[in-house]
Amino acid sequence: MINGKRVMVVMPAYKAALTIERTLGEVSPGIVDDFLLVDDASPDDTAVVAEKLGLPVIVHPKNRGYGGNQKTCYNEALRRGADVIIMLHPDYQYSPKLIGAMAHLVSSDEFDAVLGSRILGTTGAMAGGMPAWKYVANRVLTGVENLLLGVKLSEYHTGYRAFSRRVLETLPLEECNDDFVFDNEMLAQAVWWGFRIGEISCPTRYFAEASSINFRRSVKYGFGVLGTAITFRLAKWKLSKSPLFSESGKRLSGK
Repeated sequence: MINGKRVMVVMPAYKAALTIERTLGEVSPGIVDDFLLVDDASPDDTAVVAEKLGLPVIVHPKNRGYGGNQKTCYNEALRRGADVIIMLHPDYQYSPKLIGAMAHLVSSDEFDAVLGSRILGTTGAMAGGMPAWKYVANRVLTGVENLLLGVKLSEYHTGYRAFSRRVLETLPLEECNDDFVFDNEMLAQAVWWGFRIGEISCPTRYFAEASSINFRRSVKYGFGVLGTAITFRLAKWKLSKSPLFSESGKRLSGK
């Protein structure tokens, strides 16, 4: 526990058999109370490797998508009594060494959510191998989102995140997409509900076994990001309504 809060790391996994052990190997001992890996119907031995390493595992019988995987992760985290929930990809792209810092910022009530930013600091995303076209797209989309959401974050597209229990209980996450744009919709919801979002610099690694979406899916994601930001702004101006930003939207059950 940190500051009397139960810390849980959730790992949405797909084809991560080759990287799970390296990821776990960099988690500092004594910080995390519970782990959970959710295998999204991987065609490799992701679940087998995770179980051999002692991780609790849930396996989707069929692929639900990255967002659908997160919904299972967060539902289970709530059900298992977690107070601080950290999403860590088991593909070794993000540094597990930051778990303690992220958990502390949430458990101390400094922030409701903390993002591991690949953009902040001198060890940025391109230094870690991010392709130039992805970096440019990241910066352009982030600029548009900051303008339309009315906040200032260094990036919205990191998959390394920590949340308080209250965030997961408040946001209508069941209304979010089951694909990659889930991450972006969730942050837009956090802004809508007025949660405090912090960032810390996070070194990142791009290599063959690390997960990364291709150009076609990146384009689809980009349009989804723009759509989310526009939907947010129209809802703020009361020109349209969206279940993403509605009190009546479907919440996670935590059961």
